[in-house]
Parts: sequence; structure tokens; C-alpha cells
Amino acid sequence: MLEPSIVKDEEVEYLIKDVYDMYGYDFSEYSRASFKRRVNRICLIDRFTSFAELRYTILNDPEYLKRFIEEITVNVTEMFRDPQFFKTLREKILPQLGTYPLIRIWVAGCSTGEEAYSMAILLKEANLYHKSLIYGTDLNPSVLETARAGVFPLQQMKLYSENYILSGGKKDFSDYYTANYDSVKFDKSLQEKLILSTHNLVSDSSFNSFQLIICRNVLIYFDRGLQERVFRLFDNSLENLGFLALGAKETLRFSKLDKNYSQIEDQKIWKKVDHQ
Repeated sequence: MLEPSIVKDEEVEYLIKDVYDMYGYDFSEYSRASFKRRVNRICLIDRFTSFAELRYTILNDPEYLKRFIEEITVNVTEMFRDPQFFKTLREKILPQLGTYPLIRIWVAGCSTGEEAYSMAILLKEANLYHKSLIYGTDLNPSVLETARAGVFPLQQMKLYSENYILSGGKKDFSDYYTANYDSVKFDKSLQEKLILSTHNLVSDSSFNSFQLIICRNVLIYFDRGLQERVFRLFDNSLENLGFLALGAKETLRFSKLDKNYSQIEDQKIWKKVDHQ
């Protein structure tokens, strides 16, 4: 019988270094306990009998690396996460986007879709949903299936409802879903303007022109070179005077593109300014 834990602490360090040296994904800041737990889980699911076997596969099979990254970076996400961020979107950003005839929003690295659904609710409450499109993309096709289903655990709703209220929510959060035993299904109308598809930020190109791009807590796994590449992708995908929103530990400040953007208040939101 396979040991439940087959990866040792020092092997975790080798693996982090290998993945960084070969592919540029940087897990050095990642919680070691969490990383080790997920690596052990991968070994069990994919039936690696030793760390050496896993390491060999990662170093020699770029396709497998993609699966490895998917498993390690399964994002923990929640609706209206960091309510102050959504409050800023609600009060400062959406009124500006409301002037456009069509509002295109890209939620990059959308995971299981909570952020995209939060965005749909914000747009509905701002009376802008009818003229909006929300594109939710992720590297991992299995999380997009969850997003498509729109079914989430009932036990999360207390937290989501608190977040929603703190973000300036106007209604009763339960108006947006139907509870069924231990899960809830979000209202079908929240999917009407939602387009979900796989997209790899590292290797895929721009696919539309947006007024708002949200990519929170994805770039923390990338080294500076990969971050720079993704920032260029976002820059190419963002209309002039459009907005880019990043996660709490992410910044445009040291990027080559910094001079083309101005930061909105103390939030991690940048506006693309016209330097033509």
C-alpha cells in the first residue's frame, strides 16, 4: 500500500526549484504545508510510486506540467471576496463603465466562477447587466464545469452574504439563489451574459477588447518574466481608459507598463491612461 505522504520536505524544495528553473512558475512564496499536501494528493491520484517518478515526469513532459500546475493552483475563491474591492467597483468603476454602449469584462483565472457571479450581481444592481458581457476563463477545464453548473455549497452562503452586504449589496443575497438540501443553485439569469472558456494566460493570446479585466491572486505564482508577459497580454486586451484589477499581493508598480497606468485610490485597480 502506498504511503499517504511520499514527498519529504527537502524534496518539496527541489520540486519548487525545478518548476521555477524550467518553466518560470514561482511557488517559493506558497505555503509549504499546502504545497506539500497538494503534491502528495497528485502522487496518489496519478499513481506515482516515488518522488523521483513524479519529478522525472514533470521535467520531461510539458503536458503533464500543465496538469500539475492546475492541481497546485486550484484557487480558493469566494463570492465578493475582499468586499472593499467590490465596493470600489460598485461605487467608482461601474459608473464610468456605464457610459459605454457595451461593457466587456474579463475575469481571468476565474476558477469555479464565484467572482464572475459576483460581477453579474454588481452589474444587475447597477442596471448595466443588459448591456454587459462577462468572459470567465481558467486554465483548468474542471473548475469551469463547476462554474457552468452554478451550484455551490449551502454552508458558504453565510460568508458570501456577509461579503455581499459589506460590498454595498442592496438586496437580500438569498434572492439570487435557490437552496436545495446542502447546496444552492444560482439564478439562471446570472449566466445569461457569462461566457466561460479555457485560456492559458502564459501561452494564449488576446481574444477580445475589454473595459475591465479582473485577475486576482493568479500572478502570485508567476516569476517576473511570466508576470510581464501576462501584463502585456492584459495591456493588449484592454481598451484605453479601461481598468485592470489585481489581487492584494499583486502590483503593476514594478512592471514596464506601470507608466501607462494610474492607480485608483488604495485599491489594486489601475486605469489605463492615454499616452498616444
